[in-house]
Amino acid sequence: MSGYDVANLEDLDRIPIAEGLEWRPIRRRFDVRAFGVNAYTVDHAGGHVIEEHDELGPGGAGGHEELYVVLRGHATFTIDGEIVEAPAGTLIFIRDPALKRVAIAEDPDTAVLAVGGAPGKAYEVSPWEYTFASTPLLKAGRAKEAKVILLEGLTQHPGNPAILYNLACAEAVAGDHASALIHLRASIEVDAKYAAYAKGDPDFDSLRSEPGFPA
Repeated sequence: MSGYDVANLEDLDRIPIAEGLEWRPIRRRFDVRAFGVNAYTVDHAGGHVIEEHDELGPGGAGGHEELYVVLRGHATFTIDGEIVEAPAGTLIFIRDPALKRVAIAEDPDTAVLAVGGAPGKAYEVSPWEYTFASTPLLKAGRAKEAKVILLEGLTQHPGNPAILYNLACAEAVAGDHASALIHLRASIEVDAKYAAYAKGDPDFDSLRSEPGFPA
């Protein structure tokens, strides 16, 4: 068995996560187990190439240090309120996981590589990766396959509200209403914002008449 693997950025899956913004799952492609590494591309100027976040939030952040590398195009980063221009070839290292960061593409087809890990800790796959990976399957009507990915994520991150919520979506679509209700209620118990999400989420249309559906 070879000790290495090779791929081109354009060979990677293109998973939409916002308008024009696509996640290119490098870590999953190679099954990297030592650190987080992914790429993000946006097809138009003015769009997010890195969504606003910090590395301490409850939605799946891992307390990581992060290195961003602008592979092509041009991005404008805002880090803790400070603007940093980042044409192709720029490297930006954010040591403090509490700092808010966001990047907007100045050129079409901008691509940014993100590498992260928590100092002094063994790497764990971030919870958001499971939800991102399951989303296109769910949208394609492959709810059972999405459920497999989310159950794996829940094993690694018990009680994570984002995984619980998305698992409930997959189960509702797959017709497993009892489990969907259990996991939906569990997600809301951890983070009440998921009640508002569920209110208008079409994935739960089949559950709304169930007596256990959250008010």
